[in-house]
This record gives sequence, C-alpha cells and structure tokens, in this order.
Amino acid sequence: MTAVFVNATAMGMAAARPSPTRAELEILSVLWQAGPCSVRDVRNTLNRSRPVGYTSVLKTMQVMTEKGLLERDETCRPQMYRARYSRDRTQRQFVGDLIRRVYGGSVKALVMHAVGTRRPSREDLEAIGKLLDRFEGDRK
Repeated sequence: MTAVFVNATAMGMAAARPSPTRAELEILSVLWQAGPCSVRDVRNTLNRSRPVGYTSVLKTMQVMTEKGLLERDETCRPQMYRARYSRDRTQRQFVGDLIRRVYGGSVKALVMHAVGTRRPSREDLEAIGKLLDRFEGDRK
C-alpha cells in the first residue's frame, strides 16, 4: 500500500511559513534523522535524552500537523509522521528571520557576531573562505 501523507494545507487550513518551537524542533530533528516515524518511535528517541510522555509527544505532533510542519500517513496503523520541510529549508527560514528581526537585515552584523562569539575551527574558516571566494567569483 502506498503511503498517503496528509498535511493541514491539503485539508484546507492555512499554513503561512510556520515557525517551530523548541519542542517542535526536537521532534523535527528525530524525523529528519530517522525519516517517517510513529509517535511511539519519536517518544522513544526523545526519551534517550530526557523523559517525555507519550500524550505530550502525540499532542505536539498533532499541533505540528495542524501548523503544516508535519505530514501524517493515515493509511496505516500506527499513523506515521514525516517532516514537511527539510532541515535545510527550516534552518534557512530561521536564519532569515533572525537576520531580519535581530540584525535589522544585516548579514554582516550576524556573521561578525557569530564569529566573535565562538572561535571558529580551521575547517569552519576554510568553508567560510570557500563560500566568500564563490561569492567573489559570482561578482566578476
């Protein structure tokens, strides 16, 4: 049987760029790493780092489905959930919001603050250098 994942938007509910809470991000991290999971699977994974109740995880995942963050496969039991958006897309959304709200749209201010807060590793600096070189190449 083919999985049919349903999300709030498909059910006629509006979902305008939902922003996950800290608890929702924990659940998304499990789903990004493991792929589609049942509520019990997510709870068991979260329980490895701290105790969480089944009903708390269930309710949070139901809310996330309503917000459009998760999609639910209702064709099987137990129902399976998956992240609607990739980790990369979610991270880009958070960084974009952070740049707009906290740094007044200044990428430079964000980068200067990030690099000044924690000493970057050699690998980090090399990756940043390659990214800057790529941007420089695009300007020429």
